[in-house]
Amino acid sequence: MNQDQNSIDRYIEAATRANTRKAYRAAVHDFEVEWGGFLPATADSVARYLVDRANQQSLNTLKQRLAGLAQWHMDQGFPDPTKAPHVRKVLKGIRELHPVHEKQARPLQIEQLTTLIQWMETQLVVIPTNSPQYLRLLRDRALVLLGFWRGFRSDELCRVQVEHISIMPGQGIELYLPRSKSDRAALGATYRTPALQQLCPVDACQQWLAASGLTQGPLFRRIDRWGSCSATGLHVNSVIPLLRDLFVHAGVPLPNSYSSHSLRRGFATWAYSAGWDVKALMEYVGWKDLKSAMRYVEVAAPFDRAFPIPVAAKMSIAVSQSGFVDTAQWQDTVVDLYLQIETYHVKHSNRKNAREHIERICLKTHDMRCLSRDQGHYRLVIHHESSAHLDGITRDLFTEMQHIADSHHCFIEAHCVERTTGKRWD
Repeated sequence: MNQDQNSIDRYIEAATRANTRKAYRAAVHDFEVEWGGFLPATADSVARYLVDRANQQSLNTLKQRLAGLAQWHMDQGFPDPTKAPHVRKVLKGIRELHPVHEKQARPLQIEQLTTLIQWMETQLVVIPTNSPQYLRLLRDRALVLLGFWRGFRSDELCRVQVEHISIMPGQGIELYLPRSKSDRAALGATYRTPALQQLCPVDACQQWLAASGLTQGPLFRRIDRWGSCSATGLHVNSVIPLLRDLFVHAGVPLPNSYSSHSLRRGFATWAYSAGWDVKALMEYVGWKDLKSAMRYVEVAAPFDRAFPIPVAAKMSIAVSQSGFVDTAQWQDTVVDLYLQIETYHVKHSNRKNAREHIERICLKTHDMRCLSRDQGHYRLVIHHESSAHLDGITRDLFTEMQHIADSHHCFIEAHCVERTTGKRWD
């Protein structure tokens, strides 16, 4: 019986991420030990706890504390006091009286990524190939480039296993992750990244594997002073200091403003500026909802177009699903879009916000020109590789616009007309 219970407990523990369990324990400790509350708690005591902590902890921390307390009550079979209307109103009041700009990692832009990789490659030329430093540089270059071009989180990079990698030189790299933060059902996912003319993650990973001799186990590992690789992977908490140390040595400005998340944010910013539509970006990176994607798209800013954009700039979503990039010549088609937005919820008139979000998220990626906002008339330049691809882009465009309109309690009436042929999409 005890063995069966131990097995049950082991699987229950495996169902929750280690960091989440740690955060829940911290929430219970803060409420019960640091603040002096009693468990099971009442809605009134939770509300007083929030009020006392309002000047000490951020809103996100307070939300995390509430999640931890809620989980404790559910695990113990008690009613959840954190869902009480009284508690929710207190939390809303804290949000109003203590507004805080959410701090986010600085995105690693292509310019900084290029500076970093060029410095690393310069060092690789002058450092002895049998030195531990040479091996670390190969590892770090592969980690940075794979993390950037795949938009990986630091924990995902630390979990990549050599036996789950397939490298096709000059074509791309394919790797399998049994689980990730966005893979709630733990079904596993296969990720593909093409070979690039510059800043290539495929070449970097291939050279790292060849030099390290790794055939199984974690791809990225600690390297000791004698140049021996550890049997275990890098700890997730070591990635940020590793990156910042590289930025310092490479002369990247404000190195401490970057974190491991800068790779993911940097790729999202670059992809949006390079013309990726939001749906393709969401599927490639792994976001499940538009709100998550918009947090990244907000920071998008145009880069220097004189920079030779790698071939990945033209990747479609097919890269992440069935193969690698097709480098065939693409073409531009000019279309007129006619868009009307109406509200369907009397109490929530968000038509203006819906239009602003549609313009920024959906239309600016196609070189939008607003000819008449009152009439909803826009001119777009759609970059595509075939007639079928153009049809798919317009279809996805309508879907994205409707998705944003729905989130603002609106609906749209829209159609596009190709200027040269008169072809129409509804």
